[in-house]
Amino acid sequence: MALPAREQLKYWGIVAVAFLAALWALGDVMLPFIVGGAIAYGLDPVADRLERLGASRIIATTIISIVAVLVFVLMAVLIVPLIIEQALGLFESVPGLFDQLRSFLSERVPALGDAESTLRKSLVSIGATIQEKGGQFLQSVFTSALGVINAVVFIVVVPVVAFYLLLDWDNLVAKIDDLLPRDHAPQIRKIASEIDETLASFVRGQLTVCSILGVFYAVGLMLVGLQFGLVVGVVAGLISFIPYVGALIGGALAGGLALFQFWNEPVMIGAVLAIFGGGQFLEGNILTPKLVGESVGLHPVWLMFALSVFGMLFGFVGMLVAVPVAASLGVVARFATAQYRQSRLYKGLDQSDAE
Repeated sequence: MALPAREQLKYWGIVAVAFLAALWALGDVMLPFIVGGAIAYGLDPVADRLERLGASRIIATTIISIVAVLVFVLMAVLIVPLIIEQALGLFESVPGLFDQLRSFLSERVPALGDAESTLRKSLVSIGATIQEKGGQFLQSVFTSALGVINAVVFIVVVPVVAFYLLLDWDNLVAKIDDLLPRDHAPQIRKIASEIDETLASFVRGQLTVCSILGVFYAVGLMLVGLQFGLVVGVVAGLISFIPYVGALIGGALAGGLALFQFWNEPVMIGAVLAIFGGGQFLEGNILTPKLVGESVGLHPVWLMFALSVFGMLFGFVGMLVAVPVAASLGVVARFATAQYRQSRLYKGLDQSDAE
């Protein structure tokens, strides 16, 4: 006989509180394990496909690990240093860009010619602040991320965790399934399958979209000769995780840089803007429909809310788990809504009518 709904709610509530408490207390320690688990989850379909092609699980996992290490080394040696160099150069050049902007505006806004004017002081202050804080911010991002856990331990633990989780993923899923309450196992499997479908469609698909857009923007901007095109393209691709935000912010940043660099070349400015227009077309008409799909049900506003709340409460680790939690809550909410629509509370039927 199944437990009463009130008892079930109590036990599941305890589980949820315990999870949030562990996330809050052990977030820093859990970081490499969460990252490793996310990597294993993302690569599990690749391992399954290699198994269908005839490879054993350990051979499939080994092949994936070797390829991942080669990609990581290539990025660490060639790409990441260039991105950091361009990002620091962008921060350093901001005061000069503001000087050019001030000179341009001085011709049209006479108040800027007055050294004591509020507008001129504001522009000078903004430029100096970005130069001073920009490099510090970029450095603090890396130092804080590495300060959470020793860099060597992090670099060693994440691949090891990802390797063993990927190797034993199917066994872990089977053991978890064996622990499900027998009365509710079919329904839990159904909900878990919908959550997995949502995560697979959104997270894996959206990461692929972000990667493609990042490469598209970076290569396009570098081909037209835009300074700092690589870092602008990478940033635009990364924040494309939230629809339209990447194109808007990246387009505004690239457009502003193009105005200063190609002041007398409107064709080049148009080319920069066309790159983001093309990227937006590619994202909305080809990439997102094909790789993410329209039935995910993870609204951008809900995603931003989850990222904000979990980031504020649990820091960087919270942001990592925000999307899976948001997707899970979305599926549970849809399930609860479907149950409510079948209830007498919604239909307004008495017991005899319901029967």
